[in-house]
Amino acid sequence: MLKKKYGVFAGMLTVSFMLAACADNSSQQEAEESGNDSGGDEGSSASSEDATEISFIHWRGEDEEVFDDIISQFEEENPDITVQMNIYPSEQYQSNAQQMLRDGSTGDVFTSFPGTQFETINNAGFFTDLSDEGFVENFAETSLEVGQSGGSQLAIPYQLVFNMPVYNKGMFEELGIEVPTSWSEYQEMAETLKENDITPIAFPGADIGPNQTMNSMMMNNAKNVDVFAQLESGEESLTNDWWVSTLEDFQYFNENGYFQEDALGTNQDSAMQMVADEEAAMLATGSYHMASLKDLNEDLELGFLPPITVPEEEVEYEGIHTATFMLAVNQNSEKKEEAKTFIEFLSQPDIASQYANETGQHLTVNDVEYDSEALQNTSHWIDEKDTRFQPRYLITEAAVEDAVLSSIENTLGGTAPGEAAEEAQQIVEENIGG
Repeated sequence: MLKKKYGVFAGMLTVSFMLAACADNSSQQEAEESGNDSGGDEGSSASSEDATEISFIHWRGEDEEVFDDIISQFEEENPDITVQMNIYPSEQYQSNAQQMLRDGSTGDVFTSFPGTQFETINNAGFFTDLSDEGFVENFAETSLEVGQSGGSQLAIPYQLVFNMPVYNKGMFEELGIEVPTSWSEYQEMAETLKENDITPIAFPGADIGPNQTMNSMMMNNAKNVDVFAQLESGEESLTNDWWVSTLEDFQYFNENGYFQEDALGTNQDSAMQMVADEEAAMLATGSYHMASLKDLNEDLELGFLPPITVPEEEVEYEGIHTATFMLAVNQNSEKKEEAKTFIEFLSQPDIASQYANETGQHLTVNDVEYDSEALQNTSHWIDEKDTRFQPRYLITEAAVEDAVLSSIENTLGGTAPGEAAEEAQQIVEENIGG
């Protein structure tokens, strides 16, 4: 079952105030490239001159079509409210959301990542307390903690994401490969794939980088769920074995061909195409890409296969999960009630089920029915597997997060793991006053 550890996020981040004037279409995530402005069709948006228009901002451009339909349903049911949806590239959204929310004219309903962005927006005072809203009960209680601070429910996680590699189950069956349960079995699996001219893992280093892979690579190397909190308090160090061994594992994967050539230069779309074309067995991202992979190759049968870097007897965690795409109401909005009405609509089981099945996302909403094959094949991870909350989201200082991720990229670029760890630790100490 899911093992929860969200921690108390703290610290202010320096946020860029450069806001792009328009958004282009986006393609996803913690890797998503472009954004778009949308709000259902113009006819429904202009259905009533007296309607109150609310602004809904987020970063998931690949969800535009289903949100357009959901917004149309909402406007039909609530003719006195229209929704203008604006979608931004995720990195732009993470950098600029605070500035967008500042005057209350944008983002009546907005979304937040857990961790550093949540804490930044919270410190700026832009969350509306949703603790007493009835729709909070529509969400699984076990998923709500990540959106809480100081005893208040400030944001509602909508998606339950599994941040670990997605693999081609059909390929494994054809090659007679069993899912590995130890480091030695994982090595055997990778060698079998390579012998069949298949790259074990397509790694999108050019845009997503190690943001997702680091979580499952370290999950059993650093079993202490407070390790990043202790790093930021000065009690832990990246030069200790838990992180150096993780960098050594990245080095091993890279030097032994577990990643494709020029992994740091491969973008998300190219990595996904490798899996769709069955040139690679796994995609080093997460569940949020399963629907897109099926769009590229409808015959793919997909599952999750996080890297196992320790002997079987040392395995404690089987995977990684995150409660994210957190829905919130802008404290500076003059349309809070209408914004809450929209979130309440999104929390209805039939609407949530439509969103889940059409986007390939597991959700935190109670009573969601998963009709898609991919979701049905992976839903057992919610209750039957010991998964750990994404460690990266427990880093609260942006500079510390950058140092951690850069140490992986430097290792993949040829720097010795110990040296990369020392360089990163120096940056950590400069930013925590250690």
